[in-house]
Amino acid sequence: MEKILRTQVIYAMSRHNLPVAHVPSGSDVCFETCDCFSDQITSEQAVFNELDWKHINPATGPIFVENAQPGDVLRVEIKSIILHSQQAVMVTAPGLGVIGDELVQPQIRTVPIEDGYAHLPGGVRWPLKPMIGVIGVAPSGDEISCGTPDAHGGNMDCKIITEGCTLWLPVNVEGALFALGDLHAAMGDGEVSVCGLEVPGEVVVNLSVIKGHPLPTPMMSTADALYTLASAATLDEAAQIATRNMAHFVAEHTPISLADAINLLSITGDLQICQVVDPLKTCRFALPRAVANQLKLTLE
Repeated sequence: MEKILRTQVIYAMSRHNLPVAHVPSGSDVCFETCDCFSDQITSEQAVFNELDWKHINPATGPIFVENAQPGDVLRVEIKSIILHSQQAVMVTAPGLGVIGDELVQPQIRTVPIEDGYAHLPGGVRWPLKPMIGVIGVAPSGDEISCGTPDAHGGNMDCKIITEGCTLWLPVNVEGALFALGDLHAAMGDGEVSVCGLEVPGEVVVNLSVIKGHPLPTPMMSTADALYTLASAATLDEAAQIATRNMAHFVAEHTPISLADAINLLSITGDLQICQVVDPLKTCRFALPRAVANQLKLTLE
């Protein structure tokens, strides 16, 4: 299995990035990752204003997947996520997150991780659910910062992107140029402070090229649901795109009409927020597996 070291990182997804490895379709690949601060913070005594903000949200890679051509879909099965630290890092600061306008000074917090739990302020113990914040492929046009989500994936900060999830991404350039990073030991929908529990770690994925099966990417599947994902300048726009994509996916892959599809989604589906703190906001639409199975609807 190919292993990509945490020293091999990018800070923007771009068709001009040189791949650090070439792998055949169907390969398992292991990615070592830094935390979102490029491991700059080791204690609460770190000085916020001395952080290098040009080195935020690194993604390990990119990987060139052989036989991936524009118009194909890259299937990314997340096989395992392992954390490499006994503490996570969080920051708050004026201007960051939902209540950054009320904060008067920056704060760095380290959060102990022990026996599958994070030990949060106030004595709160919260179970870990490791997830991937940044995951995507190169866009076809201008480079996009790893801190920004868009149609190529990127910093979607979706808590569903965890072990056992499968993600479908568009192939925009030859080889796809896939990369990932920004692990969180846990995170709530919204990521409202601007952080999850930021940690370094290791991720194993399987990368497969899917031909002749167009999807409204990015999409995800889990044991419980199928999802569309969308990022846009506002939550309203992201919500609209995620919903429209799911409605059209249902109508195009089943015998039911578009009108019936949106009625079905209005009753059985859930429109959910991923994050509200990045340059673009991200929403997802969940269609329960129980409904998808009755419609004989699958992403495979």
